[in-house]
This record gives sequence, C-alpha cells and structure tokens, in this order.
Amino acid sequence: MTLREKLKNGLVIPAHPLALTSAKQLDERRQRALTRYYRAAGAGGVAVGVHTTQFAIRSVGLLRPVLELAAEEVHGSNMVKIAGVCGPFAAAVAEAELACSLGYDAVLLSMGGLQSLTLDEQLARASTIASIMPVVGFYLQPLAGGQIFPYRFWRKFVEIENLVAIKMAPFNRYQTLEVVRAVLHAGRENDIALYTGNDDNILIDLLTEFNFGGNSARIVGGLLGHWAVWTKTALAHLNLAKQSRSPVAGDLLTLAQQITDANAAFFDAANSFAGCISGIHEVLRRQGLLDGIWCLDPKDALSPGQSEEIDRVYCAYPHLNDDAFVQQHLDEWLR
Repeated sequence: MTLREKLKNGLVIPAHPLALTSAKQLDERRQRALTRYYRAAGAGGVAVGVHTTQFAIRSVGLLRPVLELAAEEVHGSNMVKIAGVCGPFAAAVAEAELACSLGYDAVLLSMGGLQSLTLDEQLARASTIASIMPVVGFYLQPLAGGQIFPYRFWRKFVEIENLVAIKMAPFNRYQTLEVVRAVLHAGRENDIALYTGNDDNILIDLLTEFNFGGNSARIVGGLLGHWAVWTKTALAHLNLAKQSRSPVAGDLLTLAQQITDANAAFFDAANSFAGCISGIHEVLRRQGLLDGIWCLDPKDALSPGQSEEIDRVYCAYPHLNDDAFVQQHLDEWLR
C-alpha cells in the first residue's frame, strides 16, 4: 500500500511527546515506552519532532536521537513515520534531509514563526521541501505560533505535487473550511488526505462530509496532540466515525462534546493553551508512562486549576480513557 493510500484510509497519528528525567535529560526508556504504547494501541503512525515533542529539542541536540528512537520502535510495522520540520529555509531543508536519511515517510511542515516571509516565499519553501520527500501541510493556530493564511494561499499550496496530506489545526471553523474548499476546487480530494488537528472539534471534523456545491470530501483521520493520550480509545472513535454514513445520531454528538471538553482540560483552553504540553504530560504521568511533567522550557507548566480540570474530566468521562489498557501493558513497555 502506498503512502497516499495509507493516509487516505484514515489513521490515528499521535503527536509524540518528549519524555524527560527530573534533570531534563532524555528518558530513553520512557520515550521508547510511549512509542510502544502507540504501536500497541493500533495507531497508524507517529509524528515526531513536532510541537508536542517540543520545538526546543533542536537547540539541545535531541532532534536526531528522538527521531531515531521512534523509527527503531516502529520498524517492521506498517506505521507511517512523520517527522516535524520547521524553521527558515536552510534549517527546514536540513531537517527534511535528516528525516529522509532516517527512513521517515513524510514530513509535517510547520509554517509558523516565519511571518517575515511573503506568501510566495512560503510556497517556494514548501515546494523545495516537497522535492526532498512527501509533505504533510500544517495549518497551525496563531496562539501556538502559527499564522492565518488566506484562501488564495491554500489554493496554490494544494497544487504542490508531492503534498500527500494537510493537517488542519487553526482551531477555527472558517479557516478549516477554506483549506477543504481549496483541495476540492483544485480537484485533489483523491490525492491529498485531510487530517484534523482541531483539538476542539475532533469528532465533528471526522463525522462531517464537506460539500461546496460540487464534489465532496471528508476529513479522514487525525494527527493530534490530544491523541497522544487515551490513544486506544481514539482509534475506536475514528472507526466509529468511519462507520457512520447516516445522519449523525444524538449520542455521537454528545460524545463529540465530551471529547472537546476533555481536550479543554488537557490543552488548557481556559488559559490560551499555556499548559497544553504539560497537560498531555500530566495525563501520561497519571497513567505511569511518564515519570514527571518536566519540559525543556521552564515556562511550560500546568496552569492554576488545570490539574483539577483534568480530575473533573477523568471523573465525568471514564469511557474515554484507556488507563486499564495502559496498566495491563506498562511493565512490558517499560522493560
């Protein structure tokens, strides 16, 4: 099966966190355990070196080791390996070449932090990376370092030949629709897989058939920080969405609301997502997969009241977590 076929089938792709010791060194044992967890849970791929992995890994020499560990753990499986690529032109090219040399299948190309570039320069950068290896486009919300792109940008972006998917994470329905519309108007809905990164609307994205008066398209899977936790349950939710081709039942809409509510706690929506990485770490810590919630940037920490919010969603939605599954296999993954 080709990479495009795998992505079009719709996959659960967790955005891989970074496991650190209390001394803020790479915790290789727990880093491997996380990847083993995602593989055992049935994830279709992993995205490594992305926002959830912490962009600061580049400044402390951890990008290559973290990419290597994940590649080793998924070797021999059908999981899609996606490496995060960011930064100015030369840095992005070097990271894409590194990912290619390590056997990754595609890169998730961040366009954040590059506000000084014109739209044409952004397109040229993306085209250059696509000449090295397949690209997954990434619409990142401004609060996480991204920027807003107009429809005309996406209409040109989807013409890039080696673009295999787009992760839409503007956390904004209007901007999400513009990307889908650009893919449909370009006639590339059969070539480019649409993936949700909208942590505030995961199940709604997966259940919606988009139609702009012509052909239709669906968001087929997710590449999500939210799916870095409770991953086995996330796979069940994706399969449920795939099976639903009739009008959405009220119970599914309720489930969508519950997932969004849980995400608000993990990603610290009440505080403009300041604790998003720490929230993911906290759930993994509670499950025993991480030893602590340490981050490279000392500002990355739980916000006041965030732990209590995680307590609340754990109590309110016990059917969403996969704690029992993790406990069953934790010793095996941490061996």
